[in-house]
Amino acid sequence: MPHTFEFSYHNPTQIHFGPNSFAKLADLIPREATVLLLYGGGSIKQNGIYDQVTQALGGHTVVEFGGVEPNPTLETLTAAVNRAKAQKIEFILGVGGGSVADGAKFIACAALYEGDGWDIVSGKYVPRQALPVGIVLTLPATGSESNAGAVVTRKATHEKRVFYVAPARPRFAILNPDVMASLPDRQLENGVVDAFVHVCEQYLTYPVGALVQDGYAEAVMKALTMLAKTFDQRQTTHWRQNMMWAANQALCGVIGLGVPVDWATHRMAVELTALYGIDHGRTLSIIQPWLLRELIEAKRAKLEQMGRHVFGLSQPSAEETIAAIEAFYRSLNMPVHLSDTDVNDPDAATHVMQALREHGNAALGGHAELDDAKTERIIRAACAVRSATAN
Repeated sequence: MPHTFEFSYHNPTQIHFGPNSFAKLADLIPREATVLLLYGGGSIKQNGIYDQVTQALGGHTVVEFGGVEPNPTLETLTAAVNRAKAQKIEFILGVGGGSVADGAKFIACAALYEGDGWDIVSGKYVPRQALPVGIVLTLPATGSESNAGAVVTRKATHEKRVFYVAPARPRFAILNPDVMASLPDRQLENGVVDAFVHVCEQYLTYPVGALVQDGYAEAVMKALTMLAKTFDQRQTTHWRQNMMWAANQALCGVIGLGVPVDWATHRMAVELTALYGIDHGRTLSIIQPWLLRELIEAKRAKLEQMGRHVFGLSQPSAEETIAAIEAFYRSLNMPVHLSDTDVNDPDAATHVMQALREHGNAALGGHAELDDAKTERIIRAACAVRSATAN
């Protein structure tokens, strides 16, 4: 029976892209609004972005809150929520990467909620309203600047949860590729892989005849592989603007419309990040190849299609495509096994499985019928202790 597309799509986020996009900021936020300026560790004060943003907001009342972590924690964001309530904040402007964007969405909802903020993350409370949010993107990777998703970690319990808050989808996003000039290579590498896996999880399921969605996904993945091949050109405008737009398009909501998706790699990877503090992009590159090997029969047709259309292999097997994905990650100095990192925990697989079971992510089902046993094989393959002579 033919697959039937059925979806509703609406993305209200305005995108202002280009080197002159900061100039539009003042007109995008109501003049009378009290603005919470949210940012991370303070690098924006060294690279000139802070000065440009505050100059653009010269006519607004601005309250600052810095210190949002690369994996934003409930504890830090709750302090920001308390400030937003005390200062009667009316608009939230996040200046940073995906973590700051995620934090802004959480604050926007929690500032209008009197209960425990974790209720929003856990799904116990579903917000119907939120403060308006705008994003000035400084690190392309997650697409969070124009989608409704967010990830927050509760440090006290090592829980990292993905949640969706439609009312907090950003009203606008400023995408200026020039801000990438000061980013370290590690963050750029993480960004390429995060965006690539976002596309994979909306593509690597099974064929349904989705000519537009498949073509769109393959175009974005090809762009990202090309950016990896030309990583030595990362300081050029050409490289930066293609990277920033590819990362946005990877998770703006279009690629997965009406087609089967599979977010298992992300569900597993977030537990590695929560437990060991490994960069999100790196946990994705650790988990995904092993997941694809375990679920290879369910994904074989799309893996072969990906090998042809993305990696340019003439008659690829699914196994060859997985090898090409691993080679792509290694070309960016990304780990493809836990042993490639500094983590030295012989019980890592046990700890990750325990967290997955506690959070209800050990048996995700889906088209590959991912059950507890398959998940455990994936985790043990990705995290098993290797001998000194192992590859």
